[in-house]
Amino acid sequence: MTELTKVGIEQFAVLGLGAAVAVIIPIAIALIWRFRKHEMFTTILVGAATFILFALILEKPIQNALVFPTQMGLAEHAASRFINARPLLLALVCGLFPGVFEETGRLLAFNTVLRNRRNRETAISYGIGHGGIEVIIVLCMTYITYIVYAVMINTGTFQALIDQVAAEMPSQTDAMYALADQIPRIGILDIGAAMIERVFAFLFHVGASILVFYAARDKGRFWLYSLAIVLHTAMDFIAGLYTFKIIEISMPALEAIIAVLGILTFLGAYFLLYKRDKRESEMQGI
Repeated sequence: MTELTKVGIEQFAVLGLGAAVAVIIPIAIALIWRFRKHEMFTTILVGAATFILFALILEKPIQNALVFPTQMGLAEHAASRFINARPLLLALVCGLFPGVFEETGRLLAFNTVLRNRRNRETAISYGIGHGGIEVIIVLCMTYITYIVYAVMINTGTFQALIDQVAAEMPSQTDAMYALADQIPRIGILDIGAAMIERVFAFLFHVGASILVFYAARDKGRFWLYSLAIVLHTAMDFIAGLYTFKIIEISMPALEAIIAVLGILTFLGAYFLLYKRDKRESEMQGI
């Protein structure tokens, strides 16, 4: 049995700060945008709700049932064995699911509950909701979970959790020990790096929302929906290549690649679609 390192008060403070900032910043961005542009806040809420529905409620369970059935208490099947035996295919599938589900969610939202909101600001409002709730869920919930684990480590109950995981999912035992070793080492720089990485993901979601908004608005540009899927899949595919150790690069290099994709997606959508639309509307006196 490995003795676990106790978590200091500094780590608790850092994790609490990270959780708070991960909530405050997306909400602040949403409120500033809403009042500066006089946008309906419900559009932002639709973006958040669509992410929850399509990414968490629909995508994750279906993906896990297909690729990682044992994590859901299901038996392995032929499809999961086939995919897991081919790391490149595994990375592609793990990238394709978010791409298809989240971009389809955007398209359906723009064509249904948001179909009467045709102003270009709707695209960014939706993107703020979609990207903002992801920041809250990914970072805030992660740090809250870490705080709970830290308390368990300090009270000596985390080892019981590891033992339970070892009995039910032996392959995850090393990951649990690694997490227990990581939590006491988390510092403010780690929180800052995670926040910066989420900024680029947030920009991507705003850019993808602009692409899909114009795909829904103009049938002649429906191909933008497919482009959004390809770009989204590419980002998660690259992350999958790293996660499944198909490519050997450093974490900063991976984050730099994802940052470039996120920035290019946002800038391309913003300047080639959103800003051009604004200029054309001003020329027409709209």
